[in-house]
Amino acid sequence: MSESVKIVEVGPRDGLQNEKQNLTVAQRLAFIQDLVAAGLKYIEVGSCVSPKWLPQMAQSTDLFQLLPTDTDLHFSLLTPNLKGFEAAAAVNCPEVAVFTAASESFTRKNINCSIAESFEKFADVIQAAKMKNMRVRGYVSCMVDCPYAGAIAPEQVRDVAKRLYDMGCYEISLGETIGTATPDRVAKVWDCCLAELDAAVLAGHFHNTYGMAIANIYQSLQQGIRIFDASLAGLGGCPYAKGASGNVATEDVYYLLSQLGYETGIDVEHLMLASRNISQTLQRKSLSSYANAYWAQ
Repeated sequence: MSESVKIVEVGPRDGLQNEKQNLTVAQRLAFIQDLVAAGLKYIEVGSCVSPKWLPQMAQSTDLFQLLPTDTDLHFSLLTPNLKGFEAAAAVNCPEVAVFTAASESFTRKNINCSIAESFEKFADVIQAAKMKNMRVRGYVSCMVDCPYAGAIAPEQVRDVAKRLYDMGCYEISLGETIGTATPDRVAKVWDCCLAELDAAVLAGHFHNTYGMAIANIYQSLQQGIRIFDASLAGLGGCPYAKGASGNVATEDVYYLLSQLGYETGIDVEHLMLASRNISQTLQRKSLSSYANAYWAQ
């Protein structure tokens, strides 16, 4: 039996929140249903934030209540503070996510506080989640470079990731936020983090701004990482990182993994239909190289 790799589909949250077009709850639900049909089992549904700040994520808890309840599906909501957590808990969401960065500059620009203050903000979230037996996933932005501060020392990434784990996050996703990294630099970050944390609790979240995401995922696989975030059709990016449009496309990650012999549980025909549907809904060209080659055949 081939080794499996876990793909966390972040298109409905990290993807859509950075798209200019606001989708209705019904359109977002159809997107998630397509993803489920394609065999994706770990899906970030939305974000519990004020619609004033992120109108694309409005009514995320309403959306959550419409989702299928199959026991092998894992849906989550991003909850940046206790108010957001309480909204997620009210709809019986089993998993929430919190986020910080390995860069002080980025944290201040992104969430208007220092790294230390960001930990204080979500310490209450993690504690409340423990009491309700809910899982918490942690995100760390700027694992290699920061758009404001430049190169980030691997030790800084390790320290933030380790603190998240020690606080109670079961999984920590390291984000290569602006897509400037190359495999040699990614390798140094993993080497540093793997000295303190098991590979089973670490995930890679790569952006494809400079076309390096798949190369960086390949490098991560060589070092034992088996969890990757991806966004169908390459939706989204980071509004705080100039030019960093495009999370790595789920279709491209699928192609790499399937060609290397890893099991993903993905049905490629349904994946491609999901990709075409969301691209048509958003009236944008897919950023997936694999999808564009597939439909050109």
